[in-house]
Amino acid sequence: MGQKSCCFIGHRKINESEFLKKKLFVVIESLIKNGVTIFLFGSRSEFDSLCHDIVTELKEKYPEIIRIAYDTKSESSTLEENRIESEKLYSKLLNREIRLSGYERVIKPDEMWETGKASYIERNQIMIDNSDYCVFYYDENYTPERRLISRKNISGLWTSNKSGTALSYKYAERNGKKIINVFI
Repeated sequence: MGQKSCCFIGHRKINESEFLKKKLFVVIESLIKNGVTIFLFGSRSEFDSLCHDIVTELKEKYPEIIRIAYDTKSESSTLEENRIESEKLYSKLLNREIRLSGYERVIKPDEMWETGKASYIERNQIMIDNSDYCVFYYDENYTPERRLISRKNISGLWTSNKSGTALSYKYAERNGKKIINVFI
């Protein structure tokens, strides 16, 4: 029997509360007790950050769990630059070499190596395909803030008002994934 996996996908901004934290803790620990050992993370949304914090806390109790980041090109370069700078700062401050990483592995699929919103949607679909369970923070009434496609945009074109989380949720449903929506 292979290892079971779970991905986390949610809106960029969430209503973080003690209730949500406790709910997520119970959900994630229940998944671990049911054989999930691999946790997949994508964007650096507030939801992903909260889930990563909880999985990292549970890793002390369950050291067998593995955290995997799925990065797009824009995320990878930004995160790597921040990590290197933080390592230098902490190493200098503590007068010893410090390595920072919140993941056991980082995956950079070729199909996600382009930039733009589509790369995030493709990344989410790859994570869903590689998961037995999908934990979502999905509000069906949520609409992302619309903005001009570019600051230099002279045509007046706006970004889509479709939520990447909504598109991913529907993809997971169509593919028969076990979905846990902690927004409800």
